[in-house]
Amino acid sequence: MHLLSASCVCALVISVLLRQVSGLVTVIGLYGETLEIPCNNGAVNTEDTLITKWKYDKGEGLPGDLLVKGRDQNVSIMTTDEYKGRVSMAAKSSLLLSAAKLSDQRTFTCMVVSDITDITEYPVNVVIQKTPEGLEISDKAEKLEIGKLTKLAKCVAKDSNPAAEITWLKNNTTLKADGKGISIQASLLVNDVTGLSTTSSVLEYSAQKEDTDAVFTCSTKNTLAAGIVSSPVTFSITYSTENLILQVTAQDSLVEGDSMTLKCVADGNPAPTAFNFHLKGEMVKVENDDTYTITNVSRNTTGEYKCSLVDDPAMEASKAITVNYLDINLIPSGNIVKSAGEALHPNLKIDSSGDTKVSWTKDNVKLDKEPKFAKLTFADSGLYECEVTLGLLNQKASLELTVEGIPVITELTKKRGEDGTHEELICKAEGSPKPAVSWSINGTLIDESPFVNGKITQKIRVVPIENLTVSCTVSNELGVATKTINVSSIIEEVRMDKKAPTDENDQTKLVVGVVVALIVATLVLGLAYLVYVKKFKQGSWKTGEKENGSSEEEKKLEEKVEENSQKAEV
Repeated sequence: MHLLSASCVCALVISVLLRQVSGLVTVIGLYGETLEIPCNNGAVNTEDTLITKWKYDKGEGLPGDLLVKGRDQNVSIMTTDEYKGRVSMAAKSSLLLSAAKLSDQRTFTCMVVSDITDITEYPVNVVIQKTPEGLEISDKAEKLEIGKLTKLAKCVAKDSNPAAEITWLKNNTTLKADGKGISIQASLLVNDVTGLSTTSSVLEYSAQKEDTDAVFTCSTKNTLAAGIVSSPVTFSITYSTENLILQVTAQDSLVEGDSMTLKCVADGNPAPTAFNFHLKGEMVKVENDDTYTITNVSRNTTGEYKCSLVDDPAMEASKAITVNYLDINLIPSGNIVKSAGEALHPNLKIDSSGDTKVSWTKDNVKLDKEPKFAKLTFADSGLYECEVTLGLLNQKASLELTVEGIPVITELTKKRGEDGTHEELICKAEGSPKPAVSWSINGTLIDESPFVNGKITQKIRVVPIENLTVSCTVSNELGVATKTINVSSIIEEVRMDKKAPTDENDQTKLVVGVVVALIVATLVLGLAYLVYVKKFKQGSWKTGEKENGSSEEEKKLEEKVEENSQKAEV
């Protein structure tokens, strides 16, 4: 089959019934890109199609031919106008349109000839879109005044289709015109050559103090792309000073010798550059700075300080400043010597800028309360230290107490040595200065305790060969004390220990002898009684009188035997 000419196709259209599908399909293309326009939404059966032709609406009802293709034939380009070199046919009879532009926004029609009597047209509406070439904020205001409607900036969206709609945002919150503090004016400019639109939006804004450091942006949305957002911008907002604050910059706690800096903070913008500092009756003017430094402060620096504006002295701020200090005085202090029995009441005087904390120790051991002594003892001797703290400040004082007195022996005891061959004598004493310990008998020193809290203990070993009275003597430069104890001879004690068991054996032997003698006596009496009874019975055979008499005697004899038997048992 040969490719049909345009005139032949026209003849066929005139001579047969033409059918046009109802409903208009819309295809969106991107500006400058290649657009594919489907024929019958891609549902064309090319095997049953004799001829496929694409045309477009030139306007005023005039069609313009683009290309035509017959079955088993190549595509024939028919256009000679602006579409020449821009159109071609793709699979399933789709029309490819390159370098899309706004003038391509029209109706393109696909005409399909199935047989000599069936011709169908599929019109497609083409829309070309283009996103803006970014968003740009220009014409920024140098500064904003509180409560005054001022042109803040202009936002421009260049070369788009359809025309961009610009939205203003403050801190990512959309701004809407309210006719008072916010005014937004938009304008549109269309390029005569490309037909693309440039949108401009001018924001007028009445700033508030809280808008300081606020971030402003503009954005736009497009049906083919995500929203576009401009770079953020900020503005300087000017307002007069309404409040002053006087700050003190120093370490955690201001103490004597430190330096402190006074800083006058104003809430105006721009901030004032000159201030007056009132220093306890003296006024110092500072320009191009908001600080004033005082070095080597003392307790006399404590007081109320103020700062004010040079151009408005009535606006001022004040602050009470305290320089912490701590002085202590312990009376008495140092080395203190007292006699036993005396009273001592140390007095700690504290001069400070605030509440203090006091702690006491004796020989580095913490005390529960301040030391007070109504009657001193030797055990009260020692190093007493007090520590006073106030914040970071710390002071210490101490007294070394020595309690002196005539020595006293508190205990003198003895005990037998573990081996039983000697005696141990123990003498315990109190006194100060340290007493010397002596004995009235020669002995071997076993142990002497350290001299602590006025106490000392000495232990000696002795082996007395006779009964003695031993004395322990303690002495120092203030006096002497003596105490005695009786000590028995070690030999005598050993003899008594050995003698005691012999006496006990003699007593035991005596008791056993008595018992044996009683038993022997009982046996003799019993034997005599038997002999007597035998003789008596022989006589009773002769006379009954003798028999009766014998019975009475027999009873007496039995009673006698029984009595002797009881004595033997005892």
